[in-house]
Amino acid sequence: MNELGRKAAELKQRGDQLGEKALRHPWMVRLARLGYLAKGVVYAVVGVLALQVAFGQGGEMTDTRGALASLAGETWGAVLLTVLAVGLTGYVLWRGVQAWMDPDGKGTSAKGLVIRAGYLVSAGIHASLAVAALRLALGAGGVGKHGDQSAQSWTARLLSEPFGQALVAVVGLVIAGIGAWQIHKAWTEKFRDKLRLQELDARHAAWAMHVCKGGIIARGAVFVMMGGFFLLAALHSNPREARGLDGALAALAEQPFGTLLLALAAAGLVAYAVYMAVVSRYRRFLGA
Repeated sequence: MNELGRKAAELKQRGDQLGEKALRHPWMVRLARLGYLAKGVVYAVVGVLALQVAFGQGGEMTDTRGALASLAGETWGAVLLTVLAVGLTGYVLWRGVQAWMDPDGKGTSAKGLVIRAGYLVSAGIHASLAVAALRLALGAGGVGKHGDQSAQSWTARLLSEPFGQALVAVVGLVIAGIGAWQIHKAWTEKFRDKLRLQELDARHAAWAMHVCKGGIIARGAVFVMMGGFFLLAALHSNPREARGLDGALAALAEQPFGTLLLALAAAGLVAYAVYMAVVSRYRRFLGA
């Protein structure tokens, strides 16, 4: 083995040891599980609000930040938002551990490094959600721009830069690629390897798999749509064509049989929330 390969192997072994040490800490796994559950709660709110729109019971199209804002006015909203802020912080820490210490063994291949970089991006996104939840809990202000407003603002900023259309197109391809990867993960049931579903009886495990697959596919399909809107914005150099999660759901409602499509997507997001709850309870850590 050459010197470079030897050093890479040493770094990986050191990362494995650090990752195991982190997960041996009594609070790390608990924070990770709470983080998955908090993420699920946010998606459940998004899905339920969209279901209400689909069935004409009020509600609104919103994204994850808007979901937090909708909780602020509820009874015990401040308490729930505080718990969500703590949970999302736990999720951020866990994503950091996954990216830096690689406890899941993604390795240092090109594919492994891309996945681990994705964990860092996820950590950043959920860190901003945690801050927004805490600000709302403390009554320190709203969540700022979110959904379509945020997507269009960022798109306009990128389009104003040199090679702006190309940058927006790359963003669209990345978002659509994430969605396609989620659909692939669900279809091939790769996510099952990380779950201890043998603790459930066969019937409940089968139902859990169906719900989890449906949820992951639904979220992936919405991401593919969002990526497509960014690509349209790049093609036409028009930031108004970019859409966030709320805009993607609204676009479904505008199609023929829109009410049905919106209801299916919203139910899928609720199913994704169930998947997060299943992960929170049954995820394997260190292969256990």
